[in-house]
Amino acid sequence: MRVLPNPACVVCGPDNPRGLQLRFRRLQDGAVAAQWTPTSDWEGFKGIIHGGIVSTVLDEAMSQAVSAQGWPALTCELRVRLRRHVAPGQTLEVRAWVVERQRRKILTEAALSNARGEEHAHAWATFLAVPDSE
Repeated sequence: MRVLPNPACVVCGPDNPRGLQLRFRRLQDGAVAAQWTPTSDWEGFKGIIHGGIVSTVLDEAMSQAVSAQGWPALTCELRVRLRRHVAPGQTLEVRAWVVERQRRKILTEAALSNARGEEHAHAWATFLAVPDSE
């Protein structure tokens, strides 16, 4: 199985008009980051962005961090800690990095923070490199 970039991706796809369209950039330390200003379209409760959307953004960021290393891989385990609610119109930065690679297993982390550096959510994920990418 080969994992290819998808221009219609719900998080980062530029061709998905209903998606989040996040634009990730690679940082000097090898991590990746993107700005995100969610809209009320993504609310769960009034004034609070749905935790599943927050989790999706964190998962995509970690996937981008793995891809930036040139390793096609898929998420196999995801854990998210929601620390503060995310409000519509609030500009945040999502940052993700690879912690370690153990053969096919890739361990990652991500954080979603506001402009003051306060963390709204943190995630940990395990990715498995696709077999033909080893």
